[in-house]
Amino acid sequence: MNTNWTIQNIPDLKGKTIIVTGGNSGIGFEAVKEFSTKGAEVISACRNIQKGEQAKAEILVVHPKAKIEVMALDLMDLESIRKFAESFKSKYKKIDVLLNNAGIMMNPYTLTKDGFESQLGTNHLGHFALTGLLIDLIKSTPNSRIVNISSMAHKMGKMNFNNLLFENGKGYTRIKAYGQSKLANLLFTYELQRRLRAANSSSIAVAAHPGISDTNLGRHFENMWLVKIMMPLYLKMVQKADMGALPGIRASVDPNVKGGEYYGPDGKGERTGYPVLVESTPASHNIEDAKKLWEVSEKLTGVKFGI
Repeated sequence: MNTNWTIQNIPDLKGKTIIVTGGNSGIGFEAVKEFSTKGAEVISACRNIQKGEQAKAEILVVHPKAKIEVMALDLMDLESIRKFAESFKSKYKKIDVLLNNAGIMMNPYTLTKDGFESQLGTNHLGHFALTGLLIDLIKSTPNSRIVNISSMAHKMGKMNFNNLLFENGKGYTRIKAYGQSKLANLLFTYELQRRLRAANSSSIAVAAHPGISDTNLGRHFENMWLVKIMMPLYLKMVQKADMGALPGIRASVDPNVKGGEYYGPDGKGERTGYPVLVESTPASHNIEDAKKLWEVSEKLTGVKFGI
């Protein structure tokens, strides 16, 4: 008997409304495809509308009845996030799942439109703002979920509240900033779950990570000489995007999932495999850091949750 959790385990999603950020490529694309195949109405929130429409067309070739709407969302721009939330609320009256999937990884030091270090700005602050702007609709949808995609890199993450945004590039390294942003994803998830539970909400917050998956996240360092040398070894270790998407998909739709859980691959080192419950680091469960990050995030984004 096969006990692995696969796309065959996805329940009927007819009548569900699901938002996937970064739905035009990688694990986001796979999630949009599987959710829409199972009958959900999926909003693919993309920075590049053209790429989003191309991805949608690709899915419609195989599943002509798929309900997918592509909407513009740039997580590096608070104005774009607000416009997305307003536009969404004008068309939809519920959110069953918000899958905060989009992200950038180990890019050179750059700033978002609002002056945030881009990795924390995109991976955490953008999704924090988006979730906060949609939280009323999420809470009013029974048994809804917020799912945040983290990474194994959270294990090397450290919250540096004295220089959270690496001002003027001070102390910046690609991996340090990425690790911090992925740790922030988990601190946010667990704090959000505590607040939802305290408010007696039926909504839950869950996290997942894709292991090592073949996506375009690493585009910023693919030309480095060491990466070129190591690429054959990397390709032997990596799993395809459809497998990498499974932990996030499971966290989004498995009826047995509970708030505050974390899903990842079941293989060696959680690098590849089928989605199971996994553990995150003690640092990700630091309640004081979580509260501090929440306060800073509200201040930086200007978005308050009211829970």
